[in-house]
Amino acid sequence: MTTNDRSGEKTGRIIRQVSGFYDVAVGQTVYRTRGRGNLRNQKISPLVGDFAEFAPGVGADDEGYLLRLKPRQNALVRPPVANIDQAILVVAAAEPDFSLNLLDRFLVYLEGKQIHAEIYLTKTDLVAPARLQEIQAALAGYEAIGYRTFASVPPFASATLADVRASFADKLTIFTGQTGAGKSTLINHLVPGLALATGEISKALNRGKHTTRTTELFIADGGLVADTPGFSSLGLLDVTLDELRDRFPEFVDAAGGCKFRSCQHVKEPGCAVKAEVAAGTIMQTRYDDYLQFRAELAGQRPVYLKK
Repeated sequence: MTTNDRSGEKTGRIIRQVSGFYDVAVGQTVYRTRGRGNLRNQKISPLVGDFAEFAPGVGADDEGYLLRLKPRQNALVRPPVANIDQAILVVAAAEPDFSLNLLDRFLVYLEGKQIHAEIYLTKTDLVAPARLQEIQAALAGYEAIGYRTFASVPPFASATLADVRASFADKLTIFTGQTGAGKSTLINHLVPGLALATGEISKALNRGKHTTRTTELFIADGGLVADTPGFSSLGLLDVTLDELRDRFPEFVDAAGGCKFRSCQHVKEPGCAVKAEVAAGTIMQTRYDDYLQFRAELAGQRPVYLKK
């Protein structure tokens, strides 16, 4: 990030929010800023991960001001992070049981946020070899779609962890997945100093109005990672019935061969997606989940927003 020409303004990325203050990184330098009144008046809430223009303070005890936020690529509420590049989607082989349906729910959600997902399988040492082979075979199907998968025995093998770290460069990464799947354990293996760094910063900020800390970003292997695991369960698919088909990348790739441009891949004749399912090119389980999600969405009651 470079300094802007006008009035000494700079552009950086918000890496930490502390009781109404925002720490903005420009290279290796971090500036503490406040939200300007015009942002509050516009009901704009800056998020960790936002790129922002700001005016630095003039002295060591003088905080600067956030002036403007750059357009966001995406944003989540839990965790409150913007401009996420990828999610490490953590699923367990057991305890809790491995679920393709839940995996597809997370992927549908992440596709809607334009967040690339990579899948990490934990607890591979808790299942019989035959069951593990079944799970790995299913994950190979996701690999073919474009979702990189990590499913080693033991679950935190050093070579596997190194492969994951290699994906951090120049990206902002969050962690999400099943409750109890081992997200925090994986984070501790990937970024061993993260818990320590979080504690040290919390202690350093333990002074008056600067004490409350929310989500924070840390440098890791040439990228940024959020310091806390992301959302753990999804009650809603967060997608409309018409848009659901576009959340399955393999459906999008095949849809050009459908007889009708508006094909929803259900009962229409000449559907290329159904043909690929029949041929085994598209996973039957993915298609079955698609039909289930459609049924769920069709059964939802409409929500009317008050004006």
